[in-house]
Amino acid sequence: MTYSRAGEAAERASGRTGADGGSALEAAWEALVATARRTVTDGLVVGTSGNVSVRVGDTVLVTPSGVPYDRLAPEDITGVDLDGRQVLGTLVPTSELPMHLAVYRATDAGAVVHTHAVHATAVSLLVPELPPVHYMTAALGGPVRVAPYATYGTDELARAMLDALAGRTGCLLKNHGTITYGTSLDQAYDRTAQLEWMCRLWLTASSVPGRSPSLLTEEQLAEVADRLREYGQRS
Repeated sequence: MTYSRAGEAAERASGRTGADGGSALEAAWEALVATARRTVTDGLVVGTSGNVSVRVGDTVLVTPSGVPYDRLAPEDITGVDLDGRQVLGTLVPTSELPMHLAVYRATDAGAVVHTHAVHATAVSLLVPELPPVHYMTAALGGPVRVAPYATYGTDELARAMLDALAGRTGCLLKNHGTITYGTSLDQAYDRTAQLEWMCRLWLTASSVPGRSPSLLTEEQLAEVADRLREYGQRS
């Protein structure tokens, strides 16, 4: 693991000092790299076009800029604090760092996934909001909004994204892609995959000549939201 001179401070901030802190960061980095590679395997990004981050205390581990995910190794660990100062590693963090940090500052996110998924990006070109074609819309907080276009890596894009995320755990970025967050990497990734699937579903249904997709009502989505609170295994 490669530490900057601020690495020990980052571990103290995470509440996991010494060997335990190092182990926690190493495990989080391993999970982040696996998630990043999965976005490529599942066709959600091409090359290095997406990025992934995970929060460990006050340290945010992020994929580095322009490095293929299959080449990332344990010693490539890259981390910043919540102000964007690099505290781990020597590789330059993702160019989309402003978006990731904006999510962490504004929400209780534990992980963020950004992709250039093709169907979701296509939807961002067509409508200001993904119509509620499936009940999994409720898992993202409601109909998914499209943030106005802004140049990648800018604070302008981060602000537009936050507006679109209000009350949601995911949004589309016009002419760009998707961003979702969750309490864990698994949850953030699942929401990304569900969003891409719903976009593909809407595009497929909308392509049938002379027919319009059936949409769910606010009441139906609210009922699903209630049921989702009890979904999954209880700890």
